Amino acid sequence: MRTGRSTSALVAVLLASAAALAACGGDGGSDGGGEGGGEGDGALVAFLMPDQNSTRYDEQDAPAFENKMKELCPDCRVEYQNADADAQQQQAQFEAAVADGAEVIVLDPVDSSAAAGLVQRAQSEGIAVIAYDRPIPDLPADYYVSYDNKAIGAAIAQSLVDHLTETGAEGGILQINGSPTDAAAGLIRDGVDSVVDDGPFEELAEFDTPDWLPPEAQEFTEGAISQYGDQIVGVVAANDGTGGAAIAALQGAGRDPVPPVTGNDAEIAAIQRIILGTQFNTISKPSVVVGEAAAEVAYAFLQDDPPEGETTLFETPAQLFEPTVVTRENVKEVIFDGDIYTPDEVCTGEFAAGCAELGIQ
Repeated sequence: MRTGRSTSALVAVLLASAAALAACGGDGGSDGGGEGGGEGDGALVAFLMPDQNSTRYDEQDAPAFENKMKELCPDCRVEYQNADADAQQQQAQFEAAVADGAEVIVLDPVDSSAAAGLVQRAQSEGIAVIAYDRPIPDLPADYYVSYDNKAIGAAIAQSLVDHLTETGAEGGILQINGSPTDAAAGLIRDGVDSVVDDGPFEELAEFDTPDWLPPEAQEFTEGAISQYGDQIVGVVAANDGTGGAAIAALQGAGRDPVPPVTGNDAEIAAIQRIILGTQFNTISKPSVVVGEAAAEVAYAFLQDDPPEGETTLFETPAQLFEPTVVTRENVKEVIFDGDIYTPDEVCTGEFAAGCAELGIQ
């Protein structure tokens, strides 16, 4: 039973919950019936994502989750919200989902520590919380779905170190981590550290990027260039946004060619930079994989049949998928032969010649 509210507020919530359960359509839902609904028919599922700094949430994760939920439960409603890197806004979105009668909330938290309070709030009312992409270390969610973030950090760093070693580079590297409030960023950092800390290249400087904001990463890189200059022979950046920012800073400083810079997320802009030769690597982790997996887990909770985790992370049953490193050597195979993007989406303008060189057409 819901507690801690006035009687009028409680009545309003119950009415809203009844309306949500009776609804057959609405945003992210469907007017039709059909098989596959089971006990989840008419249920509301909230899909709450953290920010707009990566294009993946609007363009990939949300559509994948919504489409799979529609397949599994045609009468279920999906409510997608993005917090735009604002923890207070995400809390308001979470509270609205609770008030609207959500039975499952899929949460990719802006602030992983603050999210513990949201988990406690939902679980006290019998609402399942599925942590998505970013874990919630301080209080176990009901389930966690993600790519293996520590493996991502280790993979991008090892790929860079191997390349620098093979090319005989001499100097040091910069390490640009993600947001300090994001537990997934911490796992990526741990993976990078496992390679870099005892590696053959000195770490010249390290930076935690507030809210994953590319301008912050670019400002850090510009300062590092002023201090270390040509000593910088590579940059381990935790995602494509921070990697692109580092590249912009290096290009602005006149570095030609740009030292190899890593990334993560396989955004179109990053794939274009890899084809052009200005970004060294990224991580392919198709959002459709985790989006659909999260939908399947959400539907299982709606059926009162929660799945067992394949592993456990932060005392939470989890399903972790393996990432794939993408460089210019395998971009055609992984990205285009793998149907992640089409040549028409990527090979535009100045990138057409590079695509032709790599046989991407």
